[in-house]
Amino acid sequence: MPSAAAPLVEQVGDCILVVASPAAQANNDGLVFFHRGEDTRLSRMNTTPARSNPTVLRHPLIQHKVTMLRDRATPTKIFKELVDEIAMLMAYEATAALPLEPCEVETPLERAAGVRVAGKKLVLVPILRAGLGMVEGILRLIPSARVGHIGLYRDHATLQPVDYYFKIPGGAAEREFFVLDPMLATGGSAVAAVSRLKDAGARKIRFLCLVAAPAGVAALQAAHPDVPIMTAALDRELDAQGYILPGLGDAGDRLFGTR
Repeated sequence: MPSAAAPLVEQVGDCILVVASPAAQANNDGLVFFHRGEDTRLSRMNTTPARSNPTVLRHPLIQHKVTMLRDRATPTKIFKELVDEIAMLMAYEATAALPLEPCEVETPLERAAGVRVAGKKLVLVPILRAGLGMVEGILRLIPSARVGHIGLYRDHATLQPVDYYFKIPGGAAEREFFVLDPMLATGGSAVAAVSRLKDAGARKIRFLCLVAAPAGVAALQAAHPDVPIMTAALDRELDAQGYILPGLGDAGDRLFGTR
């Protein structure tokens, strides 16, 4: 072992070495476990990977279900169930950074220390109508969440959003909001929804969608660079009518059987 490395290495028992980076390189900390006789020419394992924006979720179950969503032969009933299931799986990841506060509970045997989610209740804000399909799956994971609504639809001639309804709980500045829409296509509706929430005092907003197009991601990032985007798929492009390719068609029509 090089002498310069000695201060960074601690031997645990007789077969494991724990190697840590100096404090000046804290952003690149990693853990490497060496066993006796093992080839130690291993790449570093990054234990805290950086988040990108958008975050594309690569979980096998999510990717499997997205493929089923894309299939034009998937009937309305199954399509609804898939949107519901994917939204719940996405919410598990989206809530990873929620703040916690200490608390105590009485178990059947004694008092125990624990934690609970801190602050006011999370708010789910589906963009009507297609966003409604993502609500129930997340509520099963977070039954105490509040639900607001933003009524927007895309004018198919201008591809611009039209606002017709808005309702959210009070205390917006102290709450975290998840804006829900299966599709992030041109980004017009997403930008308008986030702008409306900010006008109402919201400061902590995330955007969750099932399928996104690069144009929609760019539009939302340009208008609201502080809003994280989470999607199950980042597709290739938009067609001349503003539909995502390869996409999954019109999510609202497929959810509610109006195609």
